[in-house]
Amino acid sequence: MQRREFLGSALGASLLAATSESAHAADAPEYYLLRRYQLSSAQARNAADYFGAVLLPALNRLKIAPVGVFNVTIGLTSPNPILLLPCASLESLARLDEKLMADAAYQNAAKPFFTAAATQPSFMRMDSSLLQAFPKYPKLTLPAAAVAKKPRLYEIRTYESPSEQDHLLKLEQMQAGEAQIFQGVGAWTVFFADTLVGTRLPKLTYMLGYDDLAARERVWTAFAADPAWKALSTQPRYSAEGLVSNITNEILTPAAYSQV
Repeated sequence: MQRREFLGSALGASLLAATSESAHAADAPEYYLLRRYQLSSAQARNAADYFGAVLLPALNRLKIAPVGVFNVTIGLTSPNPILLLPCASLESLARLDEKLMADAAYQNAAKPFFTAAATQPSFMRMDSSLLQAFPKYPKLTLPAAAVAKKPRLYEIRTYESPSEQDHLLKLEQMQAGEAQIFQGVGAWTVFFADTLVGTRLPKLTYMLGYDDLAARERVWTAFAADPAWKALSTQPRYSAEGLVSNITNEILTPAAYSQV
């Protein structure tokens, strides 16, 4: 049975029981839940109040932190906020709604958001993806600018592969030196992850950070010219065929209350 088939068939109790202990190990790759909300302009203000004042504190009480809340600056139609929820345990993410239901403070504060009339809903749709960090980069790295609450922007990128074999080779290539090259040319490497559950699989997802758009341009110019990248990308193992069939990238601005 393929790894992805196993995951899809075992998202129930057996997988959760088998992974809950190892997920808490200090060096175990963490999991990321990416949530994308589709909002109308009229819904955006109430959603921002809910994310910042209600949901984020409740997630922190469940030891889900740091939580990222981002607005799409360049990419898909806005307002289309993206939430990044890192967690050491797959079980914790699987039981997230259950735990929020048991949080009386959250339930009381969130009531206006969830009891909105059907004619004036709080949001239009929400999509979620489940990611697992690369073994070589098992934890989210919080940029210094995020800690200091300085101006910053992020880029979230997905690489779709034409086959599972090509996808696994791309995962290998990223960990064989590509991620380090990003660091060497000045990008903030926030996370690198395999997308376990979501749309348009197989694919990987990663996030880079920069001071601003000008810094992003400098990073990508330097990356393309970097001798280490040229050497890695021309290795026969990775250049025999196209490992990536489609790339999607979005430029994100963190909300004022975002912890990333």
